[in-house]
Amino acid sequence: MDERVLALDIGDKRIGIAVSDENRKIARPLTTIERIGYKPDSSHIQSICNTYQTTNIIAGLPINMDGTHGEQALKILAFGNILAETGLRVIYHDERLSTVEALSILHENKASRAGSKGRIDAVSAAVILQRWLDMQANIKK
Repeated sequence: MDERVLALDIGDKRIGIAVSDENRKIARPLTTIERIGYKPDSSHIQSICNTYQTTNIIAGLPINMDGTHGEQALKILAFGNILAETGLRVIYHDERLSTVEALSILHENKASRAGSKGRIDAVSAAVILQRWLDMQANIKK
């Protein structure tokens, strides 16, 4: 496998973005973009996909603890449809507790809370992506 995968932690204000290595084993935080609107945001993401030569997106889907989809999940599904219209392949992955894990990672690395506000989203995207990569590796065993 020699195509990277991008992951998105989509919020109302920012989108955290992570990228895998070409072998799809390791996720790393990439960047965070400020939200402008569905179309400009999708163009920005498409540009990043072009840079990393991928059409594969893992979008974190905030599933409620009882397994239902709330308002935020519906927003993400709508944005995912716009991304798919541009030719990107969007796969949704449960993002429950990814922000909690991202905060823990940043805390362990002694990142200052003030300087890490936008970084949390990119680290959260990396958490989502690493979970997905690990799940794919387990499926192949």
